[in-house]
Amino acid sequence: MNHSLPVVEISGTPSRRGRQYGEAVAPQLRTALGYYEEAFGASSGLTWQQVTARAARWLAPVGDYAPDLLEEMRGIADGAGLDLLDVLALNARGEVIYDDSFAHLSESEGPQPQEEPAEGCTSFAAYGAASGDGHVWAGQNWDWRAGVADTVVMLRIVQPPKPTVIMQVEAGQIGRQGANSAGIALNANGLGGRFDDAVGLPQTVIRRSVLDQPTVTDALNVLCRTRAHIASNALLTCREGFAVDVETTPAGHGWMYPDDGLLVHGNHYQAGVPAALAADYRPLSPDSLVRVPRAEEGLRLLREAGSPEETRKLIKQAMSDHLGFPESLCTHADPRDPEIRHWTTLVSSCVDLTAGDYHVTAGTPCDREYQRLPWNLYDGPHAPR
Repeated sequence: MNHSLPVVEISGTPSRRGRQYGEAVAPQLRTALGYYEEAFGASSGLTWQQVTARAARWLAPVGDYAPDLLEEMRGIADGAGLDLLDVLALNARGEVIYDDSFAHLSESEGPQPQEEPAEGCTSFAAYGAASGDGHVWAGQNWDWRAGVADTVVMLRIVQPPKPTVIMQVEAGQIGRQGANSAGIALNANGLGGRFDDAVGLPQTVIRRSVLDQPTVTDALNVLCRTRAHIASNALLTCREGFAVDVETTPAGHGWMYPDDGLLVHGNHYQAGVPAALAADYRPLSPDSLVRVPRAEEGLRLLREAGSPEETRKLIKQAMSDHLGFPESLCTHADPRDPEIRHWTTLVSSCVDLTAGDYHVTAGTPCDREYQRLPWNLYDGPHAPR
């Protein structure tokens, strides 16, 4: 089975980039709005108007921290014929889910709904001794709601003097996971856990800001000096052969480094459970406890690869693992759940940071081949020489 993800390229001023983006993905944006309107209604009883009203709380924080990204969102809305708050809600959908999983109900209103599972993903970095072909690799299985599969696009942002960025995103989002022309890859995983009510930045804004940086230390500065609204894991890999994983939370960070060139992270705290959660912590995605060691086991075979082609085949094999199916490393919809709550691997990615080639599957990797994107990472400013 072979499918290709839509590819969109934008450039120019923030407003112009946004308008180009909105015009290009207008049909996918409307599909996303329809899905999330139904999903929020099912999970929390909120209307879309109530969702956008809650999303408005991020207008000022985003505008203060990254006015160019807010302007880009405004351009997306204009290009797609939508309201800015529609686009902001799509960019802060995880934060809105977090706030309303519990907070919109008081004890007198009856039992609280279950906390929403963290956005599922299994991320990896492999280089040095872990990479038989001598290249630096980064990637992940991005697991999220099957209902938005048709909204996923590959986005290339040309924005000199900042690095050129390539990302896999839900239509209308300004940031998620990807890599840039400075040779830096960002892979991300939801972590879950409830912290205080202070307003922090949405993950889409933080992740895009990370990928806008020209060096790995600048990228780490973004992660360490911004306050996120929800907990999320960030795995940074750079072309020079270095990776660091940072578990970011509103209450502090933990970090870890590769073991002999291989690092894998899922959706549970691996560097240490934050003190704010330690008393009664339970992973929100228990299948992460299976996915991580299975990915490690499969990716250790990369040591045997003699070429990038062999490496991609071994990555596909590793990331197609079905132990625990359907909530496996390669995630499939569980027929026991209502359709609105079906999860799947939306994209499997593997990025060759040495050569600059970006490969993705449009869905589960077990039954699809990797698609090589038409752009090379290093066709842009700050490219390593």
